[in-house]
Amino acid sequence: MIVCYAQGGGLGHLTRLRAYLHTVHADEPATVLSGSPFTADPRVLGPHRLLHLTGSPAAVLAELRPEVLVVDAFPAGITGELDAGCVPPGTRTVHLARLLRWDAYREVLPASPIRFDRTWTVEEPTAAHGAHLSRVSAAVQPLELVDPPAPASDSSAASVCSAGSVASDVDGAWLILHAGPAAEVHELVAYAAECAAAEGRRPRLVLAAPHRPAGLPDGVAHIDPFPAWPLFEQAERVITAAGFNAVRQMRPWRAKHRMLPFPRRWDDQFTRAARARAGSPQP
Repeated sequence: MIVCYAQGGGLGHLTRLRAYLHTVHADEPATVLSGSPFTADPRVLGPHRLLHLTGSPAAVLAELRPEVLVVDAFPAGITGELDAGCVPPGTRTVHLARLLRWDAYREVLPASPIRFDRTWTVEEPTAAHGAHLSRVSAAVQPLELVDPPAPASDSSAASVCSAGSVASDVDGAWLILHAGPAAEVHELVAYAAECAAAEGRRPRLVLAAPHRPAGLPDGVAHIDPFPAWPLFEQAERVITAAGFNAVRQMRPWRAKHRMLPFPRRWDDQFTRAARARAGSPQP
């Protein structure tokens, strides 16, 4: 049994784990421990089983007795709740490492951290973070994630609007993508308008988000696709925060990607955005 530990309230953990399970395990069904509200959407986990974590991680993992335990993003869990004592004997341990605000996160590390049989770095960590990973891992290797194919029913995900009407075609539109809070969605919409004004453009704006936030301007269409990445090629511009998956999935179209990083407790969106912009010529 593969068990994936993905404590966090966002969509990013789940999207990354889907890609990992597709890339490394050929979509072998896994059990995902998560409290994310996005697990209520059956499109998100696909063939994988959700288990809400109730009680201590050590007790849940002792009952599950996984063959492989995959810990996403945070090597000690989101609050330092995972340590070596949580891992049942005989379990192979894997960590998916992405950028962290390491100086902040290191404060929650337990005295007895998990020793990982393998750490996959899905983006380059900072020097201090990388040094920690080397200390607690038998092997550290980079991994290029590949997303599972979009279901055929989602290939035209732009055709259905959350209000039940036909949505605008994203072909040639500026696509704004965010699964975060409404306030951030509004910031991204405003940022798209600012970018358009700077370019002397008046594009159609299409928001791809789980819900249409209150107060969204009437001229902005709303769609709820999952996954959204199949729409990126059609859009003239794609406007996102600087989350891991959005930046990763937009690499083939860096020149048309516009990022507005947001502050996060552990994620370092500002460093990620700076790295992406440094290697991304603008049209």
